[in-house]
Amino acid sequence: MNCLFCGIVNGEVNGSVVFEDDISLAFLDHRPLFPGHCLLVPRKHFETLGDLPANLIGPFFKNVQLLSRAVEIALAAEGSFVALNNRVSQSVPHLHVHIVPRRRKDGLKGFFWPRNKYKDEAEIVTVQKSIRLAIANIQKTL
Repeated sequence: MNCLFCGIVNGEVNGSVVFEDDISLAFLDHRPLFPGHCLLVPRKHFETLGDLPANLIGPFFKNVQLLSRAVEIALAAEGSFVALNNRVSQSVPHLHVHIVPRRRKDGLKGFFWPRNKYKDEAEIVTVQKSIRLAIANIQKTL
């Protein structure tokens, strides 16, 4: 199998990882809508939400919830956008959830979203560390 996200999960492809546990891994999108835009993927390869085993749905979406809180805290965002695609508009055929920090009047309208790259590696590392710290702080309170 030649799956980009499996390569990131297995450490064969570089990814700016912000979270990982036994069932999932989250990393920064390389062309984010806004800095802090993360993708959460299951460690095992499942193409769509319909393929995710029932026993993983709860734990996986608990991690979606954790990441949405962490991204808001880490990026001082007013909210977040959480979404996934099944096949259509799914650029990598591996289940992934987008967690995107949002602010009022941030320019996103409907579903036309300009994608941008990070300015440089330093910005990636700064955002990555901020999200990791927010996750650690949230997990301390659970």
